[in-house]
Amino acid sequence: MTYNRLRTGRLAEARAAEHLSLLGYGILERNARTRFGELDIVALDRRALVFVEVKAVRAGNRFGPERPVLWVTPRKQSRVRRLAAAWMAERRADGSVPRYAEIRFDAVGILVGPDDEVLDLEHLIGAF
Repeated sequence: MTYNRLRTGRLAEARAAEHLSLLGYGILERNARTRFGELDIVALDRRALVFVEVKAVRAGNRFGPERPVLWVTPRKQSRVRRLAAAWMAERRADGSVPRYAEIRFDAVGILVGPDDEVLDLEHLIGAF
C-alpha cells in the first residue's frame, strides 16, 4: 500500500469515527485487530454492537464507483462478518465484550478531495 493510500485511509477512518461519535456512538476500538485481520471501527450504538467498514475514494478515481460505499462488495462484507465473529470470540475469552442486544454492520464511505478535504460522507446504517 502506498503512503498516499495509507494516509487517505487513516484520514477517512478518523473522520468516520468523528461522525459516529457526533451521532452518539461509543467508539470501542479503531483498527481492531484479530488474528485473521483488522476491523476499521467497532462501536456501540445504544445496545447495538456495530462493526463499521470505512471506504475512502479520492475524487476523480476512474477505476470504480464514485460512491465509496459501493466499494464494500459482497466479498468484503463476508470478510468483515468473519472478522467480527473472530473479534467477539477473542474478546469473550478475556471477558471484554460489552453487553449488546443486537449486532449490526454499517458502512461509511468518504470522498476525499485533492487537498485531503472531505467532499462527501455517506453513512449506511445496517448496510449488510
